[in-house]
Amino acid sequence: MKKNVFLIAVMAIVLLFTNELSAQKFAKLDKSPMDAAAFPTSYKESNKTIKVIYSRPQLKGRSLEKLAPKGKVWRTGANEAVEITFYKDVNFGGKDVKAGKYTLFTIPAENEWTVILSSAENVWGSYFYKESEDIVRVSGKVSKSDESIEAFSIAFDGEAEAINMYFGFGNVIVTVPIKA
Repeated sequence: MKKNVFLIAVMAIVLLFTNELSAQKFAKLDKSPMDAAAFPTSYKESNKTIKVIYSRPQLKGRSLEKLAPKGKVWRTGANEAVEITFYKDVNFGGKDVKAGKYTLFTIPAENEWTVILSSAENVWGSYFYKESEDIVRVSGKVSKSDESIEAFSIAFDGEAEAINMYFGFGNVIVTVPIKA
């Protein structure tokens, strides 16, 4: 009899915990999913120079200027501001930057975008952007894409020491040179 009561108690506890696990709520997919880009771009290469974590808004019939207004500080993507990590000292757009983790903002314009590396951490959007936290500001050259880029994207290409970072959205591509 004692064994039966003990077994029933154990089974009740197991069922209780099993029920708790199945009741877990998981978030639905984000409308602007988080992504990452790195250089070197090969996933097999573990010795990275740069890694960027960002969210990818989509145009969905809206204009680029509605999402990234000209002349205003933009988070450069969606949700949290872009987090960029340099694993070694680099020359970013003509300015020396120490290895470390930074927040990246941009100010869109017609022919060039201002690209800002900030010391701010854990920043949502650009709502709390402070110019006093700027590490460097550089110019990103604007060119036009032949095809519209629906989802904001960041990419890299180049050689070991001469890298280009690209932001693409709509028909705009912004290029920032990086020397490692």
